[in-house]
Amino acid sequence: ITPVNETLLKDNKSVWFVGSATVGTDHVDTDYLARRGIEFANAMGCSKHSVAQYVITAILNLRPDYVFQPITLGIIGLGNIGSTLAQYAIAFGWQVLGYDPLLPRSVTNNSTLDKVLTQSNVISFHVPLTFEKNSSYPTHHKHLMTTKRWDTLPETTIVINTARGEVLANADIISHPNVTVLDVFEHEPQVEAELLQCVSIATPHIAGYTLEGKLRGTQMIYQALCKKLGVEPALNFHDFLPPQMPLFEKLHIPLKDHERQQVLNRLPSLYDIRADDQRLRAVAGADGVSAKEFDDLRKNYPLRRELLAYGFKL
Repeated sequence: ITPVNETLLKDNKSVWFVGSATVGTDHVDTDYLARRGIEFANAMGCSKHSVAQYVITAILNLRPDYVFQPITLGIIGLGNIGSTLAQYAIAFGWQVLGYDPLLPRSVTNNSTLDKVLTQSNVISFHVPLTFEKNSSYPTHHKHLMTTKRWDTLPETTIVINTARGEVLANADIISHPNVTVLDVFEHEPQVEAELLQCVSIATPHIAGYTLEGKLRGTQMIYQALCKKLGVEPALNFHDFLPPQMPLFEKLHIPLKDHERQQVLNRLPSLYDIRADDQRLRAVAGADGVSAKEFDDLRKNYPLRRELLAYGFKL
């Protein structure tokens, strides 16, 4: 949450490397770092399985019957996380409608934005926050998910945002009756009370906060620093993982129908997403959740594991 920019660094002439063990870079002025000759590294892709599993868990928590249905999952943004989510969906027998104008057409990048919005049972956003000044396809809600586009959604569609808060406007969420899952918020780290009341599941920007995701992010920054220093990496952070947790047998995708149903039935019990939702709501006051309370929840987030820890392998 610390802005890394000229204000922070203008009086410091000794910094030559900045590493952020995060996917997002909204808090970093990369142009300023480049002008100063300061190398920057982030952890792109470190949380792709964590976030994809969060989305799957949210869907099955809200619609347990989707385990047995060939639903259509709309994915807007098919980078590291969106493409990983598509892999899970296909493995589970769901249809994927994907839209990413920055990538070539493919098996998953197969749709228009309008088709994704009007023909999906669930829509999940996995885009960076961009504006007209820095992108031909800005993702801020004034350009991407406008009120007009919200109006095209069937009321039964689930909308999930684990990307950036400003991709969806609070006013549009409040004024449309869709079931909505938010891990990020327009005015984050503050969460307005009225918005919280309208959202089915709300969590404090922790979709990628698994132990495995954090270790991957640490590994990426460590390796980038080693490269900058010209030294050979001596540590593999996966060695710090606890042993696998044998809750069920190792299953391999593709699965037979009865196996797929068994796996999907078990996913919601492996990650209690409702507990994360309740923790956020528990600290809400009359005006909603304050920035301090929101950040405290993130800093003190309990240990969560990815499905691999339980023997599940994609």
